[in-house]
Amino acid sequence: MNYLTLFSNDATVLGLLITMLALIFVMEKSENYYLKSFFKYVPALLLCYFIPSIFNSLGIISGEASNLYYIASRYLLPASLVLLTLSIDLQKIINLGPKAIIMFLTGTFGILIGGPLSLIIVSKLAPNLIPISTDDLWRGLTTVAGSWIGGGANQAAMKEMFNVNDDIFSSMITVDVVVANIWMGFLLYGAGINKKMDAWLKADSSAIEKLKNKLIKFKQENQRIASFTDYMVILAIAFGITGFSHACSDYIAPYIQNNFPSLSKFSLTSKFFWLIVLATTGGLILSFTKFKKYEGVGASTIGSIFLYILVATIGMKMNALSILDSPGVFVLGAIWMLVHVSLLLIVAKIIKAPFFFVAVGSQANVGGAASAPVVASAFHPSLAPVGVLLAVLGYALGTYAAWLCGILMQFSVT
Repeated sequence: MNYLTLFSNDATVLGLLITMLALIFVMEKSENYYLKSFFKYVPALLLCYFIPSIFNSLGIISGEASNLYYIASRYLLPASLVLLTLSIDLQKIINLGPKAIIMFLTGTFGILIGGPLSLIIVSKLAPNLIPISTDDLWRGLTTVAGSWIGGGANQAAMKEMFNVNDDIFSSMITVDVVVANIWMGFLLYGAGINKKMDAWLKADSSAIEKLKNKLIKFKQENQRIASFTDYMVILAIAFGITGFSHACSDYIAPYIQNNFPSLSKFSLTSKFFWLIVLATTGGLILSFTKFKKYEGVGASTIGSIFLYILVATIGMKMNALSILDSPGVFVLGAIWMLVHVSLLLIVAKIIKAPFFFVAVGSQANVGGAASAPVVASAFHPSLAPVGVLLAVLGYALGTYAAWLCGILMQFSVT
């Protein structure tokens, strides 16, 4: 425990975060002229994410010492995915077309080439910027590639595959978290001005709007005053499937690890991978049943509450001040991310892809299943499954693409 932390009790921290979330949304709905003007330009979701990071940076709370992110990502995230997928129209998601996959793969390619390009740029322009040996640096950066293309399991695989030093690994995790989370903040802001972004990209977002409007219409047509029993059934659906998913993942992941260890390259030995896949699948299955009617009594609203709590716990893990400890590595990480972003925007401009696909395609790579649905739901809660489906694809590609990125980085500095 960090003795400098003002509030270290997780119950206190949770109370602080939920109070903060409530205040943000109360102010967003305020009729006050100044608040209305402020929230016109700054999305509420962005504040839900960045204010906890400020609390963490100032030592008011400690994201490192807290277990809240683990609880939110393992319990509330799968529960929210169940509730957010309950009313989804799977065929409509499929009808969104190939642009989602194109933008996701563009994001993957941007990370793959961004690593070696950023290394070349830094080594040529500022060779003494980073006080780490060249060999240790490129090896350490492979773990960032694993995380940004796939997730934690792919990151761990790169650490073992390229024999990354523990101290180097620790600093790379910091780069990974801070750079990725700053970029996520920009994506959340972009979600708030997505119509302007679509106009700049000359994109046709009609398919996304049709899906969103259909889901809103379905909710309105089935809306009624919820009873105590309704809420209990909604919670039973959410946590029943979450509990079932945990039970299955606790069995499936070790079984594959023991009998088919080679499948670890696809993240199939990760319990978190199976947890997310099973929870999302459970919600999709229920969307074809009478349980879909519970959207009319606020299922997705409860799912969104769970998701916003997750957003706050993600934010509290970021310490923006840590960039001062090793600025050189962060400069490299920023260049890397800039390559990824630039390529996404160029391709989106060429194929006229909506900004939704840019944001979700990027976050499905960089953030994975824990934050891709957060970015997708910033456009509309019902779109969260699109982020999950793409993030699962990232798990499958992560090890291969990160390995190739590592080889290219090795060649770029030798």
